[in-house]
Amino acid sequence: MIEQAGLFAAWAGIAFCVVTAVVQFASIGLVILRGRIAVGRLYVKPAETPPVSILRPVCGLENSIERTLRSGFDLDYPEYELIFCVASDKDPIIPVVNKLIAERPDVPARLLIGDDRISINPKLNNLVKGWKAARHDWIVMADSNVLMPHDYLTRMLSRWSSTTGLVCSPPLGSEPNGTAAEVECAFLNTFQARWQLAADAVGNGFAQGKSMLWRREYLDDNGGIDALAAEPAEDAASTKVIRGAGRDVRLVELPFPQPLGHRTVRAVWSRQLRWARLRRVTFPVFFSMELIVGGFFPILVAFILGFTDVIPLWSAALLAVAWYVAEGLMAISLGWHCTPKQALAWILRDLALPVLWVAAVSGSGFEWRGNLMNVKTDSLVEAD
Repeated sequence: MIEQAGLFAAWAGIAFCVVTAVVQFASIGLVILRGRIAVGRLYVKPAETPPVSILRPVCGLENSIERTLRSGFDLDYPEYELIFCVASDKDPIIPVVNKLIAERPDVPARLLIGDDRISINPKLNNLVKGWKAARHDWIVMADSNVLMPHDYLTRMLSRWSSTTGLVCSPPLGSEPNGTAAEVECAFLNTFQARWQLAADAVGNGFAQGKSMLWRREYLDDNGGIDALAAEPAEDAASTKVIRGAGRDVRLVELPFPQPLGHRTVRAVWSRQLRWARLRRVTFPVFFSMELIVGGFFPILVAFILGFTDVIPLWSAALLAVAWYVAEGLMAISLGWHCTPKQALAWILRDLALPVLWVAAVSGSGFEWRGNLMNVKTDSLVEAD
């Protein structure tokens, strides 16, 4: 009986390693293929270039903030307007925005100040006034730390089709400074962006609030911007609104960069914990699988099998090397940040993933833009 149990455990361990490795390498291969095909389509302009309103919620002084906001004034696009949204008239970002607007009178731009409390999501509250003030039917919501390339709008519009209801871009970490920023880059790029792009490649795209291109009627006909308060995060609500309307969420061919600069360990942990707890509530099935999709458990199990002579020890080492070499090949192939420091960051990220997952399921509170919040089963409420 004991021998049978041991044999079953051995085969279960082998199966676990094989399945997780296949998923890892298949997802990476799919994203590389998607990206290489996409490179040839990056410069194909969309059939139409309608006027667009770009909403940029701003709050405080972030890394490279003047540079990222200025990038919105340099877009190669026939007609667009910039609407900067800030909640408080005392925010230190206001002089920066006013300076940029004054420098570029050729680009229609305005700054709106005020806070419409339709939820306790500070970003969504900040965006409400911009949505109402937008002059055009095509509207982009773009975070202040997105560095927009010259073809930002055409690349988003090129992904629109007759069945599309929303086009998004996940954040792509760039220019990290320090170990903590390297780890955040490892989370954002070859892990989170990879899974989102792989899902999009098989027709199951999820909204990401970093950059979102809307056609006004598709949101207004389904509850308006207030409908995005139905979920803890506006991107999760956006996914459900668009899918509920029978339309698809699509991702851009290649994500837009977010300069990271210096990061503290606390800031990286806080951000990842917030996202994990929000995913736990908004997409619990997908969140439940996050515990095993990193390299920690497959490589650990492989080495246990190797040290117990179930499989050759060299095969466990080969799995570990191949696991991260594949991530490196993906990053290099797509032009993402990839250095020897990033290789160490992938390992540190995978060591942190099980701890992050446990922390996400064992608590509900998090901090967002200085606001203490608490995520519950179906809603987001202010922490006591």
